[in-house]
Amino acid sequence: MNIHEYQAKELLAKFGAPVPAGHAAMSVEEAVEAAKKLPGPLWVVKAQIHAGGRGKGHFKELPEGSKGGVRLAKSLEEVEAHSKDMLGNTLVTVQTGEEGKEVQRLYITDGVDIDSEFYLAMLVDRATGRIAIVASPEGGMDIEQVAHDTPEKVHTFTIDPATGLMPHHGRSVAAALGLTGSLAKQAAKVTTALYKAFLGTDASQIEINPLAVSGDDLLVLDAKVGFDGNAMFRHPDIAELRDLTEEDPMEVEASKYDLAYIKLDGDIGCMVNGAGLAMATMDIIKLNGAFPANFLDVGGGASKEKVTAAFKIILSDPAVKGILVNIFGGIMRCDTIAEGIVAAAKEVDLDVPLVVRLEGTNVKQGKDILANSGLPIIAADDLGDAARKIVAEVKQPA
Repeated sequence: MNIHEYQAKELLAKFGAPVPAGHAAMSVEEAVEAAKKLPGPLWVVKAQIHAGGRGKGHFKELPEGSKGGVRLAKSLEEVEAHSKDMLGNTLVTVQTGEEGKEVQRLYITDGVDIDSEFYLAMLVDRATGRIAIVASPEGGMDIEQVAHDTPEKVHTFTIDPATGLMPHHGRSVAAALGLTGSLAKQAAKVTTALYKAFLGTDASQIEINPLAVSGDDLLVLDAKVGFDGNAMFRHPDIAELRDLTEEDPMEVEASKYDLAYIKLDGDIGCMVNGAGLAMATMDIIKLNGAFPANFLDVGGGASKEKVTAAFKIILSDPAVKGILVNIFGGIMRCDTIAEGIVAAAKEVDLDVPLVVRLEGTNVKQGKDILANSGLPIIAADDLGDAARKIVAEVKQPA
C-alpha cells in the first residue's frame, strides 16, 4: 500500500524526522489558505499522485513546455495560478506512463534554500532478509540512473535484526553522504527516525529524495513510503490513508475479495491458482505469441463466490479478447472452480473465447460441470494445449 507525499511526511514527523511545514489542499481555495498559514514569501506547490518524477513531468491539458508538477511560487497569486493548472488535470511522468494520473490533491510547503541534496532510503533486502539502508550523495536525481552510471556513489548497509540499528549505522550514513560535524549527527538522527518508522508502521520502503542541507539543518524535502499490505490490519490508522482513486479500479475490486490481481497490457485474461503457476501461465502465453492481460491468483482455498468475483473482474477489462483458466486442484478443488466459472459466465454476457484447463482434486467432477453447463467452453488437456488454443482463438480474424 502506498500513500501520498504529504501523508508520508506527516507520518515520518511523528517519529522525529525533520520535515518542513506544509499543508495538503483539495481545492484552489484551500491551496491559497494553506500558503497563508506558512511564513513565505516563497512557497512550493506540489502535485500529489502516487508516482515519482513529478517535477519533470508535464500536464496533458497544458501547452507543450509548461511547468511540471512541482513549482515555486513567489506570491499568493502564483500559488493560485499553479493550483489551477494542476488540480483536475492529468500529470504524465516517467513512472505513470503516457496515460498519466489526474491530480486531485496538492501539497503546499515552505520554500527552502538548498545547499546540497542527498538520497536516503530503507527497504527490505531480499538477498539478506534484512532491512537495508541505501545512501547516496547524488540526491534529487533518479537513483536508478545514478546506480547505473555511477554505482560507486550508492552505498548499502544492512541491519542485523538481532541488534537492530546501531550507532555505527548512523556514522556510516553520514560518511557515505560526506557529512561532518553537526550535520553528521543530524544524519544519524534521521537514520534512527526512519528505522523507528520502518518497524513501527510495517513499512516495505521509505525513500527520502532529496534529503537536503539548508544552512545548518538537514531536512526531509520529499518522501515516499510504502507498506506491507498484509500488515495493515495492525495499523487501521494507516490503512485509512489509502487513496483508492490512485489505484486501478479492477485491482481495488480484487482486493475486496483478497484476490492477487495486477492489470497488464495484453489481451488474454488469466485466472490461475498459485503465483508460480500464474507466472508460468503468462510465460507460455507469450511463448505462443500473445500477451497476458492480467496476473490473477485466486489462491489455494478460494470459494465459489471468490472465483465468480475473479471471473467478473477479468471480464470487466475491455482489452480482454479471450480467457485462459488454468487450475491445479491441490488444496483448491476443480469442481469449485468450475462452479464459479459457470456462475460468473451466466451472470455476465460472455462474448469472448474461454479455454479451461483443470487438473487435480475432483477434476472429473469439474470437467463434467463445464461440459454440462451449455456454455461454449473449450477444454484443454494440459497447459501447452491450453495456451495454443486460447492464442489461436484470439488471433482468429473477426
